[in-house]
Amino acid sequence: MPIYGSQQTHDARVAYLVRSGRVRVALFLPQYTKDPVTGELRGGPVFRDIARALANRLGVELCLTGYQNPREVMECLKAGACDVAFMVPDTSRIDELGFSQPILESDFTCLVPAGTSIRNIADADRPGVRIAAVRNHVSTLTLTRILKQAEMVTAETPDATFAMLRSERANAMASARSVLLDYSTQLPGSRVLEDRYGAQLLAMAVPRAQAGWLAYIGEFVEEAKTSGLVQRAIESAGRAGLQVAHAGNPEVRK
Repeated sequence: MPIYGSQQTHDARVAYLVRSGRVRVALFLPQYTKDPVTGELRGGPVFRDIARALANRLGVELCLTGYQNPREVMECLKAGACDVAFMVPDTSRIDELGFSQPILESDFTCLVPAGTSIRNIADADRPGVRIAAVRNHVSTLTLTRILKQAEMVTAETPDATFAMLRSERANAMASARSVLLDYSTQLPGSRVLEDRYGAQLLAMAVPRAQAGWLAYIGEFVEEAKTSGLVQRAIESAGRAGLQVAHAGNPEVRK
């Protein structure tokens, strides 16, 4: 059972969470995995550790819930079925969700198979090249704006996107560097390109109407960054390609 911190019981901004005894953190693929035997949801190490620190700060139980994509997480937050999530603060979301300062950052780049002639992003933008990506993901939308000759082929989930690359239905896979580094271990001889075509800034998102909860989350994010908690979570997870987001206003993706 959680031990409630006395300082939280007097904070009106989170009183409803303290009363409920839990904080519901929504994750979307690839922010989590499931145990292949039990089906139990396992948060990705960085997200899990940050979420656990938030629950500890509140003095409540951590409840992780998993969804297929960001759109489903948005609906969860809007419906009040979850309390907070890790999302990119782009213009399609800021009218409906409230965002903290960025907490994590990862480059956008491509994973390519062994034997390819693609050495950088410019090489990938050629006639006949097919780039697999997750439909409506920010990394996909960013790449779509700059491609001139290559063809984008999309799927609903990262696993389905990677399957297109592995089965040679695509010549490259576009996503966040940290995600691609994980997939590269499943495709012998593959490599993640060194250059990038953009960057993903992840913030913590809450329902827009909950101004007090948003302010509380904003304080938590700044403390988590300045105390070294986020950096320790990244190092503990061994997540190359992921880093602490720089201080400053949230970068809104258009």
